Amino acid sequence: MRTTLRAMSGRQEPEPLRRLGRRAVLKQGTLLLAGSLLFRESWLWAEEPQERPALRLGLVTDPHYADKPPAGNRYFRESLGKVAEAAKRLQADKPDLTVSLGDLVDSAASLEAEKAALRRVVHELAALAGPHHYVLGNHCVENLTKPEFLAIVGQARSFDSFDAGGYHFVILDSCFRSDGAPYGRKNFRWGDAQVPPAEREWLRADLQQTPHKTIVLAHQCLDLPAPMGVTNASQVREILEESGKVLAVIQGHFHYGNYQELGDVHYCTLSAIVEGTGAKNNSYALLDLLPGDAIRITGFCKQKSYHWQPQPQPV
Repeated sequence: MRTTLRAMSGRQEPEPLRRLGRRAVLKQGTLLLAGSLLFRESWLWAEEPQERPALRLGLVTDPHYADKPPAGNRYFRESLGKVAEAAKRLQADKPDLTVSLGDLVDSAASLEAEKAALRRVVHELAALAGPHHYVLGNHCVENLTKPEFLAIVGQARSFDSFDAGGYHFVILDSCFRSDGAPYGRKNFRWGDAQVPPAEREWLRADLQQTPHKTIVLAHQCLDLPAPMGVTNASQVREILEESGKVLAVIQGHFHYGNYQELGDVHYCTLSAIVEGTGAKNNSYALLDLLPGDAIRITGFCKQKSYHWQPQPQPV
């Protein structure tokens, strides 16, 4: 499956990504992006009439909210207001459901302070009507345990799947060390993230049983090498590609955002709320699932926008 990509409102990525390389070719007037491309540049396209989506998702990632002073470019205290603004703006577009892609909180002075911070972020997101789904980020369970996090957000499982609007969604949990131990209580290094064997087998069986096209929701990246990516990402990608059902993986963790296509699957990393000061440095998105397996991501503030449209197959 070849796809065309329309992209608006970009910015320069940091030097580590530029060293990873890119490849793009023009063919018959259409920009084709090869699987190795890491999206950095902006191409201006004429706006087209907006199609009515079959399903609309509101997306946020990496607020890292905590009551502590900034560190580098991370403005932890500002994230609560940014989440509130994102919820207010997204609600105007009436998403059918909302997904947080992880790292809702950062480490706090005490366990109780961190639980209180998480409750405040969840309260701001609750302004968005409809179901809410939460992906575990490594900072979500830096001090908390997984059961503690899940109890506060009101979710039964750290990895799961559900159907909505004629599509299938998979939530992955990559917050496991390479020895299989789950993250929690400061027992991990952030670059050692893995999807363990039992979860991979569950994923394979889950994709086999669904009749629907699928969107995978993750925190740690499945298309980048460690430390930004999951250490066994290639094994997970093999399962996704073999199913023939996965349209896209939407993920967080890499704060500057990224895009590439691998094995006919779109991998889109959203930029982080916590990076930068002021409202102009907020970041959130709408994801519209459109007829014919097309996907439109409308980014706000520093989040890029994308439109992936499958090309007709040759006859």
